[in-house]
Amino acid sequence: MRRTYSLAASVALLLLGQHAGLTAQNLLVHGGTVVTSEGSFEADVLVRAGVIAAVGRDLNAESGVRRIDASGLLVLPGGVDPHVHLGGRWVDDYRTGSMAALAGGITTISNFASAGRGSDLTEVIDRQAALIAQQAIADVILHTTINDPEAHAPQMGALAATGQTSIKIFMNFGGFDPNASAFLQMIAAAGDAGVLTMIHAEDASILANQAAELEAQGRTSVAYQPEARPALAEEVAMMRAVAMAEQTGSPVYAVHVSSERALRVAQAARARGLPFFIETRPIYLHLTRERFDGPDAGLYVGQPPLREQSDQDALWEALANGTIDVVGTDHVAYSREDKLDPSQTITNHRAGMNHLQMLRPLLFSDGVLAGRISVERFVEVTATNPAKLFGIFPEKGTIAVGSDADLVLWDPEETRTVRDQDMFSATGFSIYAGWEVTGWPVVTLRRGEVVFEGGEITGQAGTGRLLERSRWEER
Repeated sequence: MRRTYSLAASVALLLLGQHAGLTAQNLLVHGGTVVTSEGSFEADVLVRAGVIAAVGRDLNAESGVRRIDASGLLVLPGGVDPHVHLGGRWVDDYRTGSMAALAGGITTISNFASAGRGSDLTEVIDRQAALIAQQAIADVILHTTINDPEAHAPQMGALAATGQTSIKIFMNFGGFDPNASAFLQMIAAAGDAGVLTMIHAEDASILANQAAELEAQGRTSVAYQPEARPALAEEVAMMRAVAMAEQTGSPVYAVHVSSERALRVAQAARARGLPFFIETRPIYLHLTRERFDGPDAGLYVGQPPLREQSDQDALWEALANGTIDVVGTDHVAYSREDKLDPSQTITNHRAGMNHLQMLRPLLFSDGVLAGRISVERFVEVTATNPAKLFGIFPEKGTIAVGSDADLVLWDPEETRTVRDQDMFSATGFSIYAGWEVTGWPVVTLRRGEVVFEGGEITGQAGTGRLLERSRWEER
């Protein structure tokens, strides 16, 4: 079923429909309100060969240039989501993940390339690059997951040479503590090579001890996940992550910060001038732990778990004051049936939710329209900051001359009820089904090509690119 749009959106779609199926071209987006992290202003955007050629009032375009009327719409930079899980045991690959992202106004996605023990990191990147070339519609960046620090630390220079300049370390697994010294050396080597280290901060020993206590009490269902993964475990691990950043001088990026206790630790590190960066994810901004009291608790299992209202309030405050850098989805795609599998426990479960399509609409509705954050801050945490931190700015993350023409025509007044059947993720559902959300993308352009419009994906698999990224010292 096609959706109903506001008058402004309908005019833009009518003009686009006359050129359906065209790839990157010369075009003029006129009459809209351009929004960057630095401000909002009435302006036209002229695009040539997929790159922004001019931004200004009353631009004139040569004959034959396609014109898109954006009157009444916001013109936003395409979103950048640096925290996405695709392929493997999950049902979304680069194609369906791209579809969900583009329908939500995100033009650059990411994935984690898992490096087995003793593996060659350049080969790990090459395997993912081949899949991206076949499947992706959105552009892509890759992070390498490190499980063998002794073998992989000497490869940081070779990894950086591939153009994929970030790694990820998990503190929540039992293999971290026995190898803590090697992981510290890994972080130091990454910093020396200009590679950003992402860290999942939950303390494995506290998690193991808490699980054992709950199991002894017979409280093993996923309904007890908040008790099984307390904020204390996140706070302690965050302290260690900060210490490792301070000891090595290397940049560290804390993923999916969920609790006020962990947030305060990270904020204090920033206040001391450490290169320490903070990400949160949508579930902590829009949901609280009460979801585990209902019959569908399995749908809401994530790591870390949903927290209290006071934690959510602290995260929104940090979004407003600038101490949270990025909102990333941590998109993980399971079917509804898998998420509700009754055999799951506090230690054996399917963690994660699909969020690529809903990140920006929800944040705009609950954040910008609710008066919690400005529209410029919305752009900053969903586009500009992740582009800067992950080495793809100013090609991505802003609207400026020379930047890729990743543009989203956004209707700030369109109100829609979220429906499972409108989701492009292969999961086929949204945990927000039934929610009323205001503010939606109408048209998404990736490098000057219309890849989403009229509620349909128009981009083709294999047109997305693996982006080469700068080293940390060049950002």
